[in-house]
Amino acid sequence: MAEPVVLGIETSCDETSAAVLRGRTILSNIVLSQDEIHAPYGGVVPELASRQHIRSIEPIVRESLDRAGIGLEEIDLFAVTRGPGLIGSLLVGLCFAKGLAYYFKKPLVGIDHLEAHCEAAFLENPDIPLPALALLVSGGHTSLYIIDAPLSFRILGRTRDDAAGEALDKVAKFLGLGYPGGPAIEKGARGGDNRVFAFALPRTKDRSLDFSFSGLKTAAIKHIREKSLSADSPALADFLACFEEAVARALIRNLTAAADTCEPRALILCGGVARNTRLRTRFHEYAGRAGLPAFVPSPRLCTDNAAMIAGLALKKFEAGADCGPALDLDAFAR
Repeated sequence: MAEPVVLGIETSCDETSAAVLRGRTILSNIVLSQDEIHAPYGGVVPELASRQHIRSIEPIVRESLDRAGIGLEEIDLFAVTRGPGLIGSLLVGLCFAKGLAYYFKKPLVGIDHLEAHCEAAFLENPDIPLPALALLVSGGHTSLYIIDAPLSFRILGRTRDDAAGEALDKVAKFLGLGYPGGPAIEKGARGGDNRVFAFALPRTKDRSLDFSFSGLKTAAIKHIREKSLSADSPALADFLACFEEAVARALIRNLTAAADTCEPRALILCGGVARNTRLRTRFHEYAGRAGLPAFVPSPRLCTDNAAMIAGLALKKFEAGADCGPALDLDAFAR
């Protein structure tokens, strides 16, 4: 029996992406970034993002099909991000996918964007031991999931205010380092001493596994003002290295606490910020100390992409997910 062909669409924030999978094999995975559009504002402007998705969605889907050598009539299953994300952006992808599924009379599976980030690790490593503990770090979300069984994503902790990536973006914006802030801070921190500036790690009052980075962001801005730091300051590399280190340590501390509680058989690091070298290093260091296998998707699967959407949709469909009428599918912001 031929493996099913899946077309995935992802428009949760500011990347327009479409991917074609034949079974678990990625035939194409096209991602169009809007970084240049949002850079002047130091962050994503929702209205601009949704308008750009409207312009980009059809050519990106067409390119994904062309790269894969697949026609729309050959698609067996459509997949699309339902949320969470920017509601205007989500609706562009959702409406486009609904139209395709309705016209071709094929099933459509709506996907949770955060669960898909966790699933990205399984695209390249299908035999990850379960239960697996996943640390998801992106621009808008920082979460901990325990994956007890295939398609079982149980949330252990989530962002209460600023996500880790959001804190990096805001500090970079305050210093005028450009957007996106995470890569700018990583570049500026190279060669810096991560012991010069002191940062107290954030901790929630109830000692839960939730994340809070607003206090760390405020402390960073206080350092910037007190030391009169700027993009040209000699001490900038040390400061950025210390801030980046504090973010990584805060993430790994919660991961450690969760692992002590749920005793996983494997660890996963995923999401856009998972491309950060310092975070990946601290993650692998902890995994080594804990004696657990560690998995991180390749960089192309860390950022928002449609391949992870298609991969999770196929797994859900094969498990008997109730797709229902395509036109009944709706988006959710949170």
